[in-house]
Amino acid sequence: MTDQQPPDRTGDLEARIAELERRSSWRSTVGEGRSGLETAFWAVVHSLFPEDARKHLKVAGREQLLAARVYLDKWIARLDEEESAAAEGRPHEKIEIE
Repeated sequence: MTDQQPPDRTGDLEARIAELERRSSWRSTVGEGRSGLETAFWAVVHSLFPEDARKHLKVAGREQLLAARVYLDKWIARLDEEESAAAEGRPHEKIEIE
């Protein structure tokens, strides 16, 4: 019998897992800060949709963001009105400073 220990494969397995995570489309980022998954999605969009359709989708996305901005601005204005109305109802005390 030999007294040799079986090779420790833990280090090798950890290195392989780290390499897979690095290459994984779920975790990696590619150019412009996009994830690998997002990059893959846009590659599919570019292969499925013609240029004109992509332009319309981009404009539609912008319009959705503008609609959200209007909604948020209205919500903020309502909160400001409520806050100023509440402030008007509070009693004020004038303090003289010498």
